[in-house]
Amino acid sequence: MFDRLKEDIQCVKDRDPAARNAVEIMFLYPGFKAVRMYRKAHWFFEHRMFFTARWISQRCVKKTNIEIHPGAQIGKRLFIDHGTGVVIGETTVIGDDVTLYQGVTLGGTGKDTGKRHPTIGNNVLIGSGAKVLGPFSIGDNSNVAAGSVVLSEIPPNSTAVGAPARVVKQNGKRVDCLDQVHIPDPVAQELCALHCRIDKLEKLLKQEMNKNKDDNITERKDSK
Repeated sequence: MFDRLKEDIQCVKDRDPAARNAVEIMFLYPGFKAVRMYRKAHWFFEHRMFFTARWISQRCVKKTNIEIHPGAQIGKRLFIDHGTGVVIGETTVIGDDVTLYQGVTLGGTGKDTGKRHPTIGNNVLIGSGAKVLGPFSIGDNSNVAAGSVVLSEIPPNSTAVGAPARVVKQNGKRVDCLDQVHIPDPVAQELCALHCRIDKLEKLLKQEMNKNKDDNITERKDSK
C-alpha cells in the first residue's frame, strides 16, 4: 500500500512542474485524492460491497468533481491533472503511466451493454476536454489532443486530433507527452494540400486559355 502511495505521489512530481512536495500533493491535489479514493472504492467493489463502493465514489465526486466508477480497472501511476469534470465509466480499463487532463470523459455510447467503455493502453496522454466514447482501444504511447472526440480505435504510437478524431503520425515518433499545443492538424494539412492543387489547376487553365487565345490570333492572321 505504501509503495503504491509513493508511486502515485512521484508520478505527480514527475509530470506536474508546479508540484512542490509530497505534503502539498497529498492534501491539495484533487486528482491524487480521487485516485486514492478510487482504489478504496474498487476494493469494496471487487468484494461485492457495491453500496459502500458507490458511496465512496460519490463522496469523491463531491470533494474533487472527479467521478471514477469503482468498477473501472486502473493501472499504476495514473495522473489526473487539475481534474475538474473528469468522468471514467464502469468498464473502462486504464494501463500504467496514463495522464488525463480536466474535462476528459472515458464513456460509453449510451446503447451498449457489457464492455461499453474504452481500454486505454500504457503511457497514454488524453488532453483537456477530450471525449473517448465506446468499447475500443487506444494503443500504447498515444496522444489524444485537447477537445478531440474519439469514436474508434487508435493504434499504438499515434496522435488523434479533431472531432471526430483522426489519426496523425509523425514519422513514427510520438509527440512530446506534455505538449498539447504543438501537434499537427490533419484538417489544416488537407486544406493546404487542396489549396496547392487548386493553384496548379488555375495555372494550367490560364496556360490553356492563353494558348487558345494565341491560336485564335494566328487563325485570323492566316485568314487575311
